[in-house]
Amino acid sequence: MPSALTFPGVYVEEIPSGVRTITGVSTSSTAFVDYFARGPMGEAVRITSLAEFDRIFGGIDPLSEASYAISQYFLNGGSVAYVVRVAGATKEDGTAGTVAATANKDIVDAAGDVLLKVSAVSAGAWANEAVEIAAVRITGAPTDEDAPFNIFVRELARENGAVVPGEALLVEAFRGVSMDPKSPNFVVTALEQSELVRAEFTAKGTPTTSDGGDTGDPQGPAAWSVVLAGGENGEPPRTADELLGPSRSELRKLDAIAPEVFNLLCLPAAAALGKAAYDPALAYCIEKRAFLLVDIPESVDDPAKMRTALGILPSDNHAAVYFPRLTMPDPANGGRPRNVGASGTMAGIYARTDGTRGVWKAPAGTDAVIRGADLATVITDGDNGGLNPFGINALRNFPIFGSIVWGARTLDGADAKASEWKYVPVRRTALFIEESLFQALKWVVFEPNDEPLWAQIRLNVGAFMNDLFRQGAFQGSTPREAYFVKCDKDTTTQNDINKGIVNIAVGFAPLKPAEFVVIKLQQMAGQVQV
Repeated sequence: MPSALTFPGVYVEEIPSGVRTITGVSTSSTAFVDYFARGPMGEAVRITSLAEFDRIFGGIDPLSEASYAISQYFLNGGSVAYVVRVAGATKEDGTAGTVAATANKDIVDAAGDVLLKVSAVSAGAWANEAVEIAAVRITGAPTDEDAPFNIFVRELARENGAVVPGEALLVEAFRGVSMDPKSPNFVVTALEQSELVRAEFTAKGTPTTSDGGDTGDPQGPAAWSVVLAGGENGEPPRTADELLGPSRSELRKLDAIAPEVFNLLCLPAAAALGKAAYDPALAYCIEKRAFLLVDIPESVDDPAKMRTALGILPSDNHAAVYFPRLTMPDPANGGRPRNVGASGTMAGIYARTDGTRGVWKAPAGTDAVIRGADLATVITDGDNGGLNPFGINALRNFPIFGSIVWGARTLDGADAKASEWKYVPVRRTALFIEESLFQALKWVVFEPNDEPLWAQIRLNVGAFMNDLFRQGAFQGSTPREAYFVKCDKDTTTQNDINKGIVNIAVGFAPLKPAEFVVIKLQQMAGQVQV
């Protein structure tokens, strides 16, 4: 009712409906943690294409297993990835190795005093001799420190590891910048927009440093120019702590993507580390309601070795493993085949299947075709029959269809375990529902805990579940057969209310893949006379 009825007439009042639309979260955003030749360190970077990965992280690198996995991810249907760059500090022989360092250069005046410290936007040797910064004066005398100038930054191409003079991959121009910190176009502020460099201000003055170099600018010769040097790539991670960070600190970088979530985790470098890396990674996935795609070591190249390798892999329904590994053309080695783990490929196929059929459809079958890679080992029906009962998913090659995914079990899917989370789509559908409701029901906290609240919960959760039912996510021909939502005095007792608890019971009848198709054929004895 309006707060005050002061004059005769008609009053209009809007009444809240109680409808709060629940939107499903993503299902196939994939996180990758590994060594890369360039790119931000200490943060999770969202990328949406292979071209963006190439630009930010340098693309394929022979020392980075994940760079090949990311390439396969986008090729096979992936659309969103979160990339965490790490660098170890241990050589293969166990001794201390190179620590990642950022290429840099000081800009000095005539007296040799440092005015600006210019550095590459990320650590690594990628910027050494390849990133040039040059200034061209617009007006004023050479000694006029307040005169505006243009800055040009460019990255030169490399061929066989050597810089190609004059062949620029990227050129940036920042016009009318100033050495005055009070200027709205202060050089340090202007360079914050650069994809290549950053600057740190030390003192005001007139730069004179010149390493040579051609700006490529038609307005005039460079007043000063420098080339970055001193960058180091660091070592690829060779221990679980170097890959995941002490106490999973590198994995925890993914916490910062909130309110976005990741759904799949790929750690191709962990294939050589086994349970030491996969166990903490699995624990993190369980915490985050995510799914881990496990890679096997390159030495596991036949079905017998694969069954033995289960002892060094996690055993949980939040993870899946695929055999065999794959081979793909290596652009860093003249297109020769390179043996790679299947996790990135599978993450892409998961994403492709989710987009076309839904997370409840098994990412397997004749439409789950592997793109851009071949099987490292070809297995037979008999080999497949020896793997499937142990929860090992096979990658097969069939005439006409080519290389396809031929298994959809979790690592808890061994027949002997009789787990209710035997199948990948069942587990991932549950994770999708859990995360969607977790994100969408935060408004319930601190609301009055009584029937009006319970009715709103039933209305909104029921609408979400019914929408999934209409999309074909559940078994059953009617909503009653497919799912239920309960939130009333039976689920939430007076004692629960006194403790500040509201209990919501949500159930669903999951779709399970038709793993075995049995055709029964019988001869008719003859015509039956009627």
